[in-house]
Amino acid sequence: MVVNAQPFIPSLTYRLQDSHVGYSFLDEFVWETEDDLTHGRVNYVDKATALKDNLTFVSDTKFVMRADDMKKVANDSRGRDSVRIHSLAAYDDALFVLDITHMPEGCSTWPAWWTLSQEGPWPQGGEIDIIEGVNLGPDNLSSLHTTPNCTMPQIRRQKGSTVSTNCDTSVNSNQGCGVSFLEQDSYGAGFNAGSGGFYIMEKNHERGISVWFIKRCDMPFSSDNEPNIDLVVLSTPDAYFPVQNGDSPDCNCDYSDHFNAHEIIFDLTFCGDWAGAVWATSSCAAKASTCESFVDDNPGEFSEAYWEINSLKIYTPRFWR
Repeated sequence: MVVNAQPFIPSLTYRLQDSHVGYSFLDEFVWETEDDLTHGRVNYVDKATALKDNLTFVSDTKFVMRADDMKKVANDSRGRDSVRIHSLAAYDDALFVLDITHMPEGCSTWPAWWTLSQEGPWPQGGEIDIIEGVNLGPDNLSSLHTTPNCTMPQIRRQKGSTVSTNCDTSVNSNQGCGVSFLEQDSYGAGFNAGSGGFYIMEKNHERGISVWFIKRCDMPFSSDNEPNIDLVVLSTPDAYFPVQNGDSPDCNCDYSDHFNAHEIIFDLTFCGDWAGAVWATSSCAAKASTCESFVDDNPGEFSEAYWEINSLKIYTPRFWR
């Protein structure tokens, strides 16, 4: 598939670089087992354990990652069993297209699909959060997290609402520069009720970083029944993060200083620095006095805490014309 870029710059075309469907995830991703750096009540398990305990399930057309929903969590445990994976490959300029039927939902959950500098160390090389939210929130938040001297204009060409403009991880407790999506079914239960949809992220040293959410029923398809990415990339993104160049003089974020080749990450943690921090002010607080006690004592509440992915396709630039 060839993807044409937006018309206000020379046309950039893409070609398919990698396609992950079903079993290919097992070969091209690594299951991480380290402690959660966001201090979640989670125990990330290795691939063998995930497959044995059905926390990872693969078919010819599906890839599923989920949390344990059978066992209570012991006090001396790291937390509820879950999965975090990262790609072996890393990409600089690229277009990432995720076709997803279901994302984790529910109280205490904090799922994310994001990219991270493979070279690092974090935050050098940057972090891009594409899908992220907590608890019972209805809308998605996309954000950048960077080294200093990367800020975004408050007003820019995007559908979403600017939440914060300073991407520096050392500012505002690593809030990053975030954009809240206006689509109320872009995240969680609403997203899943609509049979999911497509998330698309473009990462490009000239065009900046853009994120689109397309409902499944609204995705345009070409004559060969493939998603028509051309039409999506030509449309206004839900979140747009410009880089510093002649087209964005009010932006102070040089791409080469803040971003390099990124690997792809999916994870599902619980509570921690975000979901736990807002637990007391959320409707979830009626279910338990603390986020951590909810995670430990209520395995049945996690039956909807899973990713169901149809495909992940990565396109890379072919040429400028």
